[in-house]
Amino acid sequence: MLPLYAALAAFAVILATDPQTYAAACTQGIALWANCVLPALFPFMVITLILIRTGGAEAMGAPFGPLFKKLNLPKAAAGLFFMSAVSGYPAGSRMLAEFYGGGRLTKDAAGRLAPLCSTSGPMFVLGSVGGMLEGGGAALLAAHLASVAATGLALCAAKRRKPGLSKTVNLTAAGQGDMLYDCFYGAVTAVVLAGGFICFFNVLCTALENIGFFMLPEAALELLLGGAAAGVCRGLIEATGGCARVIECGGRLALPITGFLITFGGLSIILQQLCYLTKCGVKPLAFIAAKALQGGVCFLLLLPFAMA
Repeated sequence: MLPLYAALAAFAVILATDPQTYAAACTQGIALWANCVLPALFPFMVITLILIRTGGAEAMGAPFGPLFKKLNLPKAAAGLFFMSAVSGYPAGSRMLAEFYGGGRLTKDAAGRLAPLCSTSGPMFVLGSVGGMLEGGGAALLAAHLASVAATGLALCAAKRRKPGLSKTVNLTAAGQGDMLYDCFYGAVTAVVLAGGFICFFNVLCTALENIGFFMLPEAALELLLGGAAAGVCRGLIEATGGCARVIECGGRLALPITGFLITFGGLSIILQQLCYLTKCGVKPLAFIAAKALQGGVCFLLLLPFAMA
C-alpha cells in the first residue's frame, strides 16, 4: 500500500501547487458529466432497474433461451445485454450486481456475463462522440456492439462447462412503492458515482499532462498514430476526453482509435464497473483483459473505414 499512499500524497501536492488550474479541470469534468453522461444514463438506468425488479429481463431474453442454455447462462442474459447496450456504462455492471445480490445469478455466471454486459450507450456514441465524428457515429456504434457481443459470447462459450446458475427468484407485485423508490435511488447513486469518477480522472489527466507523465508514451505512439497519440494516452485513463482529443487531431485512424477507446473504456470507466463487479466475485484482471480484447476487435472492424 505504500506506493499507493505515496502516489496519492504526490497528487495532493500537485493539486495544491496550482488550485485554479485543477479547479477548472474539475469543473470541466462536471460539465462533461452533465452534458454527456447524465442525460444518456439516468433515464435508462431507472427503466432498466424497474425491468429487473419486475422480471422484465427474463421476459426479454425468453426468445434466446435455447442459445443461452447451451452456454450455461440464464435466459435473462439477452435482456441484460440489450438493456446494457441501451443504457451505457456502467449500467450493465450495475444490473449484474442487482441480479447477483438478489440470488438470481451465480458468481461464475456473473464473471462470464461481465464482458458481455459492458457497453456504451447509443445516446453517448451517436449524440456525443458521433457528433464530433461528423457522420461516423452509426458505424462506430455498430462496431462497438458487434465487438462486445462477439467476444462476450465467445468467452462465455469457452467457459460453458463451469458450474451452473442459481435458481430464479420468484418476483411479486408486492411493495411496488418501495420498488419505485429503490429504483430511483439506485439510479441516482449510480449516476452520481459516474460523475465523481469523471471529475476525479479528468483532474488526474490534467495533472499527469502538466508534469510530463505522457511524454514518453506519446513519443512512442506517435510513430504509429501520429497526432492522435496524445488523445490515446489520455483516453486510456479517461475515455471521453481522450476521444475528443483524437477526433480533434483528425487523421485516417481517428474512427478506429475512437472505437477502441470507447470499447475499452479507459481506467475511469473500468473502475466504475469494477465497483459493482467485484461484489459479484468478478476478477479485475480478467475483466480488463476482456475489455482490451473487445477494444482491439472494434479497432479492426473499423479499420476498413479508415483505409477507404
